[in-house]
Amino acid sequence: MKYIQSSKNPVVKQWKKLLTKKERDLTRTYIIEGFHLVEEALKQEDTVLELIQVEGIDLPQKWTVDSVSMTMVSDEVGKVLSDTETSQGIFAICKQKEDEHDREKAETFMLLDGLQDPGNIGTIIRTADAAGIDMVVLGKGTVDPYNPKVLRSAQGAHFHIPIIRRDLTETIPELKERNIPVYGTALENGVEYTTIKPQSSYALIVGNEGNGMSKELLTETDQNLYIPIYGKSESLNVAIAAGVLLYYFKNGQ
Repeated sequence: MKYIQSSKNPVVKQWKKLLTKKERDLTRTYIIEGFHLVEEALKQEDTVLELIQVEGIDLPQKWTVDSVSMTMVSDEVGKVLSDTETSQGIFAICKQKEDEHDREKAETFMLLDGLQDPGNIGTIIRTADAAGIDMVVLGKGTVDPYNPKVLRSAQGAHFHIPIIRRDLTETIPELKERNIPVYGTALENGVEYTTIKPQSSYALIVGNEGNGMSKELLTETDQNLYIPIYGKSESLNVAIAAGVLLYYFKNGQ
C-alpha cells in the first residue's frame, strides 16, 4: 500500500481538485467520502479507481478490496480532502459512467430542469432509486450530480441508478418518438396528478426550486400535473413533490 504524508503532494493536490466541477468534468472522475458511500461504490465493478484511507482508520472486514488500488494518508491529508466538518477518514476516487448507460433500455425517467439545491437533487436521485425509476436525466442549469453535497444527500443511489446529463429539449422528443408520455409539473395548464392513470412507461419533469419548469419545456409535455395544497403553504419542496408523484405512478401500475 502506498503512503502519502504531505498535503502538498501532487497526487493529493489532484484529488483535492475533484471537489470542483471543472476538474470532475475534465477527468471524468469524482471523489466520495464516508464509509457508506465507499461501500456502495465498491459493490459496483470497475467504479473505484483509488481507495484512500487515513492512518488509524480501520476498514470493515466485509469489504473486498484485494483488487483495488489503495493509498494510506496522514490525518493532515484527510483534512484537506474532506468536504465535511467531521470526516470519517475514508475516501474513494470513482469513475463517471454516464457514457455507459443505454437510454433505449429505460422505460421510466426522472428529469430535472434547472434545479440548484444539491440537497434536493440528491434526495430526488435517492427517491427515484427507491421508486424503481430506470434513469435520472439532469438538464441544463442543474447542479452537477457529482457535487459532494449531492453525493451525500443521495446516500449511494448514484451506484444503483443510471444518471446522465443532457439537454432536455433533445431528450423529450426522443421519449415521444418511443411513445413514452412526458409529464411536467405546473399549475399552468395542469391537472391534479390523481386524474392521470399511471403507466408502465413515463417521464416526469420537475423544475427549478423558485421558478419551476422553463416555459419552453412546459409546452413540450404531454400533460402538466400539480399536487393540491390543503394548508396555507404556497408550495411543496420540489424533492417532496417528486416523491409523491413517483410513488403515485409506481403504486398505480
